[in-house]
Amino acid sequence: MIPDRIIEQGTLSVAGGRASVEVRLPWYRALPASCISGAKLRVDGVEAPADSLRWEMNGEEFTFAEMKTNTAQWWFPTDSAVLSGDLSVDAGEHEVRVDLMLYIPYIIISDDEVLHIEEHDTKTMTARQVEEARA
Repeated sequence: MIPDRIIEQGTLSVAGGRASVEVRLPWYRALPASCISGAKLRVDGVEAPADSLRWEMNGEEFTFAEMKTNTAQWWFPTDSAVLSGDLSVDAGEHEVRVDLMLYIPYIIISDDEVLHIEEHDTKTMTARQVEEARA
């Protein structure tokens, strides 16, 4: 619905072989974590392995499998979430693409199906190297 605002400009970060980017909800109402059915993260056409993807919202990090039944955590249109995955990214400008797959639970399209949307956004931004905290 609002795909050109999914990726927060200037938020590409790299730390320890992982790339992350802040994303915004492309819908006008809040959704529980269980309705975030999947995502993809690509930098310069290279896709992060699906099993390495992590989703952070409300200060907690999840795999997509963990979110499948999570109705306690909600993603609000005014809040950014962080999508990260295993990607080696050098300094400089990069093309970042995020694909989001969402279920809209209150729009019922058949007896056993709710609306499923897929939205995409691509932005060019400079990677920011983040130093890892030392114990």
